[in-house]
Amino acid sequence: MKFLHTDRTEMISMAVALVAIIGGTTYYYYVTKKPKGCLDPKNFKEFKLVRRLRYHRNVVVLRFSLPTLTSVLGLPVGQHISCRGRDFFGEEVVRQYTPITLDSDVGYFDLLVKMYPRGRMSHHFRQMHVGDYLAVKGPQGRFKYQPNEFRAFGMIAGGTGITPMFQVTKAILENPEDKTIIHLIYANGSFNDILLKPVLDYFALMFPSQFSVYYVLNQQPPDWQPWEGGVGLVSRELIRARCPAPAPDIKMLRCGPSSMNRAIARHLQVLGYSSQMQFQF
Repeated sequence: MKFLHTDRTEMISMAVALVAIIGGTTYYYYVTKKPKGCLDPKNFKEFKLVRRLRYHRNVVVLRFSLPTLTSVLGLPVGQHISCRGRDFFGEEVVRQYTPITLDSDVGYFDLLVKMYPRGRMSHHFRQMHVGDYLAVKGPQGRFKYQPNEFRAFGMIAGGTGITPMFQVTKAILENPEDKTIIHLIYANGSFNDILLKPVLDYFALMFPSQFSVYYVLNQQPPDWQPWEGGVGLVSRELIRARCPAPAPDIKMLRCGPSSMNRAIARHLQVLGYSSQMQFQF
C-alpha cells in the first residue's frame, strides 16, 4: 500500500506540474517573440538530465535542461526527436520519442519513457543519472500541426502512443484561438497502465466542449474500482460512436502497438475514412 501511495503522490505532482503550464507559459508563447529552437535536424546535440521522476511502476518522466531559462526546444507540434544511447552491450542505439512538453515550456523539455525489461534504449535511460547528458537530434516526422487546420480530430492511442496525441492536444487547448475539437480513445492493458490520466481527466473537465476521452482496458478492473470506460479491444462500433464521422475537415490520428495500428487502419477503411483523413505516428 505504501508503494501505491507513493506512485499516486508522484502522479498527482506530475499532473499539477503539467496542468500549470496551460496558465503559466501560454502568454509567453503566443504573445511574445518566439526564440530560436535548440534542435539540429542533422546533428546530435547534448542536453543535461536535471530531473528524474518515477511516474508509475516502469514509467519515468525525464526532464532535460535547455541552454538558458528562456530557450525553447524548437519542435513543431506533431513531430518527434531521435535520442541516441548505448544498449546492454555498449552498442549504439537510436529511438524516436515525442516530448510531452511544447515550445511554450521554456528552459526544458520532458520525455515520458516506459522502461521495457529488454529494451535497448530503455537500458540507456535506466542507467542515466541526474547530471548525465542525452544526445538528441530533430525535428523529425511528417506531421506538422497548424491551429484550426481541421474542425476535429479523432485520436486513437495505445500505451505510450499517447505521447504524440498529448502533445497535439496540449497545443490546441493552451491556444485560445484554436477551436479544434478532440475526441480521444485511449487503450491500455489495465487501469494501472493508463499514462497521463490525471491530466487527461483535467482537460476533459476544464474543456468539456472541446476535449473528450474514453478509456478502454484489455482487463476488467476489480469490482472495488469504479469503471465507466470500455473493456476489450477498440472496435469499429466504438470508433463510430466516439469519433467524428468521415469528412474532409476531420483527421483520424492513431499511434500504438503495430498490431493495434493495423486493426484500427482496417476499421477506419471500412467506416469510410479515406487515406487523406488518416495519419499514423
